Amino acid sequence: MNWDVLIPLLAFLVLIFLIGVWSNRKLKESKSFLSDYFIGSRELGGLVLAMTMVATYGSASSFLGGPGAAYSIGLGWVLLAMTQVATGYFVLLILGKKFAIVTRRYNAVTLTDFLKGRYESKTVVILAAASIMIFLFSAMAAQWIGGAYLIQSITGLSYIGALFIFAVAVLIYVIIGGFRAVSITDTLQGIVMFFGTLLLLIGVVIAGGGLDQIFTDLRTENPNLVTPYGHDGNLSALYVSSFWILVGVGVVGLPQVAVRAMSYKDSRSMHRALIIGTIVVGFIMLNMHLIGVFARPVLPGIEVADQVIPLIALEVLPGWLAGIVLAAPLAAIMSTVDSLLLLVSSSVVKDVYINYVKPEATRKHVEKVSFGVTAVIGIIVFLMAIQPPDFIIFLNLFAFGGLEAAFIWPVVLGLYWKRGNKYGAIASMIAGISSYMGIHFYNEAYGNLLGVHTVTLPVFISLIAFVLVSLITKHRVNPVNAI
Repeated sequence: MNWDVLIPLLAFLVLIFLIGVWSNRKLKESKSFLSDYFIGSRELGGLVLAMTMVATYGSASSFLGGPGAAYSIGLGWVLLAMTQVATGYFVLLILGKKFAIVTRRYNAVTLTDFLKGRYESKTVVILAAASIMIFLFSAMAAQWIGGAYLIQSITGLSYIGALFIFAVAVLIYVIIGGFRAVSITDTLQGIVMFFGTLLLLIGVVIAGGGLDQIFTDLRTENPNLVTPYGHDGNLSALYVSSFWILVGVGVVGLPQVAVRAMSYKDSRSMHRALIIGTIVVGFIMLNMHLIGVFARPVLPGIEVADQVIPLIALEVLPGWLAGIVLAAPLAAIMSTVDSLLLLVSSSVVKDVYINYVKPEATRKHVEKVSFGVTAVIGIIVFLMAIQPPDFIIFLNLFAFGGLEAAFIWPVVLGLYWKRGNKYGAIASMIAGISSYMGIHFYNEAYGNLLGVHTVTLPVFISLIAFVLVSLITKHRVNPVNAI
């Protein structure tokens, strides 16, 4: 048990829980439980908005899975990962003020609320809620696995024991605090991630004998490690470019990120978040993935690639400093888990239960159902995470692609194209999800279709379906709630 490493981490967790307790008190004083619990009563300022987007998006795949893939694949994966730099910029720029204004008009507290108000279709709501539940379970499982690996590396506990500790800690924190706790702690976690990344990069470069020596060692082992094409030369320009859709423009369709664009308090906050978020994401993504590559000559032969970051931190830093630095991936994982838990919980409670099962539910009843659903979801994800895959990043990217195929055009065209209607939205979601799943299984069996990532074709198929069906059925409905 590495107590010198563990004590700073435990202190960080205690601080997180204290914020959760404070948020719970604010929650009890709130006039609207749903608005406060799920979107923090739309009170986020610029710094908090930027950091909550960074911390939510920067997850186990960014801090463990991504560097783990870079450790195995080389600098080609770093180049691929840098397509994420403009993520927050794209989301706030495309959705922008219009999305915040419209979601206030609909009194929306989830992305599905927006779709319900825009299309006035029960089918759209059910498809949206089902998509969130199906794909986000994969994303949450990835975070649970990452958290367990991190705790396992530090404490020496078994994987199952570490997974249990992580699950219990996150569930207690999210259930008592809601979105306000999530957003405030995301700010703290974003700051920890920024400085933790910097300290670890410096430590790895020093341990590797400087950049010249690190690159010499990499070239000696495998010259492909320092090329854009990966260790086996399989990273093509077309495949890397397709990631601009998956982790760049397409992120607009991710419910866990889009919901942030409805939670800020004014346009000044949004503009500030655009700048801060882009700088912080760029810094963290570049340097965490470089750390993964640079760790290869410093600590060769790591069998579980997702454990690269905790193992290299323990290797190159003093114990107490490693504890502080490892709070960064723990922060990233916790912040993403809490956001995804709330998102799936809100889909079950707000989008399905309150809309269609018990519309007359009292506040006290809604609180009990929300807390209970969040706990049940956490238990299910715990069970899913017991058998981890080789690379958690691919589990996370699978979830990203499915959500983008389902949501990107109903959200974007629903916001900006007044001819879009419920038939187009339904067609787009069905076409996007079905083609995504079909191509995913094809790629698993035969390799990437056309040499691009799985999400690429479904995004275009869902766009064509939305436009064509909306135009064909325009005589059947008036454009509802045209914006």
